This record gives sequence, C-alpha cells and structure tokens, in this order.
Amino acid sequence: MAGASRGVGRGLAQALGECGATVIVTARSSETGPRTEMRAEAVEDTARMIDLAGGRGHHYLCDHRSERATDEMVHWVLRRFGRIDVAACAVWGGNEGFDGERYADGTAWGTPFWRRSAEPYLALMQAGPVPALILARAVAPAMVAARSGLLALVSFGTEESYLGDVFYDCAKAAENRLAFAFAQELGPCGVTALGLSPGSVATERAREIGRDGPGSETPLYAGRALAALAADPHVGAYAGQVLHAGDLARRYGFTDADGTRPERLRVGE
Repeated sequence: MAGASRGVGRGLAQALGECGATVIVTARSSETGPRTEMRAEAVEDTARMIDLAGGRGHHYLCDHRSERATDEMVHWVLRRFGRIDVAACAVWGGNEGFDGERYADGTAWGTPFWRRSAEPYLALMQAGPVPALILARAVAPAMVAARSGLLALVSFGTEESYLGDVFYDCAKAAENRLAFAFAQELGPCGVTALGLSPGSVATERAREIGRDGPGSETPLYAGRALAALAADPHVGAYAGQVLHAGDLARRYGFTDADGTRPERLRVGE
C-alpha cells in the first residue's frame, strides 16, 4: 500500500486489515525519521491500525518518487512474503504546502495557467502520476508471472468535468490514463488494473482546514471499496475503468465507518 502514512492510503490499508489481510504499508513519514511537512502521522501508526483491525501490518520506509527505492521495496516484499495480490498507489504529494486556497508558492487554486509558472505542473506530475508508474512497473513482473493480481491507482474522476485547476486536473487525468493503459497491457496476462476515485475525503489535512463538512467521507470508505474489488472474482470486468467509491458502495453493499453511504461526488454540483 503505497502512500499509507495518512489520508486515503491509510484508509485503504485499514480496510484490507478488516479483511484479515497481510498489508505492507509504505511512505516517507516515520516515527524514527523524516516526516513530510513535519506532520504527526507516520507509517508505523498505519501498521498498528491494520493489526487492530484484524490484519497483519508491516511498514517499510520508501520514497516512491525513486525508482530504485521502489524496486528495493518490492524485492523485499517478495523475498519475505512470496507474492503480491493487491498493489495500490495512493501517493499524492500535491497538497504539500497547500492551505485549501493557495499552493506553497503563493499561487491561488484555479489561477489561469498563463499567469503562473510551469514548475508546479511538473511538481504535481512528480507527486502522483510518476510514483504510480514507478510502482506499477515494479510490481507488474511478479503479478504477470502469477497471472493474477489487482493494481489500483487512487486518483479522482475527470471524465465528467474540469476539476477547477489546470495542473491538478491534468495530474489526475494522467493517473486515470495510466490505469487505462496498464489495463491494456496487463489484462492479457491475467492482471487487472483500474482507477479508484474517492469523493470528498475527510483526511487529516482536510479536517485541519475545515473541509470535512456534510457529504464528506472517511478514508475508510475508499478502503472498503478496494477490499470489495479485491474479493470480487470478476473484478477483471472493470479493467481500465475509474471506479467511484460511492458507486461501489451501492454495488457491493458496504458503508462508511459511521454506517452511512455517501453519494458519489460530482464536481460542480
């Protein structure tokens, strides 16, 4: 589970723990080392949450922007556990320094692209799509050899409307297109690749800036969506698609942590 020290990645890991799975959680933030933005959350916390949920959690420090570090992590997992059944990438560093209105460089959300530097665009690609590609190419050989596996990229649906900021929109669209492209090449090998789109998630950061109001969902909601997909023997029918947690909740019958079933988020409504 890549990018699991906090946010949606932590919810994915916890939900798989509820199913009794062995879950390896990876991230840059650690109790004993550096933490992104000096935040309190750490990957060890997530591993303990998996244990409490009923699974077996293991943590591994990894910077998924590094191809070498990601390859080393996957080799460690295969040596220790022998296989990878589900790989999910929730790595997203695009909100680092973002206060809900402005990015770290002071640029406001939604500023027209011709009035801003191109550097943030490159940074957002490095924050999401590039780690997704690096993780996928690292886990694919083992899955292809086993002729089974689920690869899920956490993103946000871009098929219906513009997301309001050109750099953010393009980064999410790139991740969604990667899921589609991976499916074309992995499908004949028995491996399913797809995109997973949460709604308005009350992550730790969202709560801090007051964006956890009515209609929001916990990170566990997307996690239960992933767990349902992983348990579905016909998951291959969704290959290449971007699936929404709210839609999957109705399809599979799961709920959020509080027993509610938040609707799929549609931008602009």
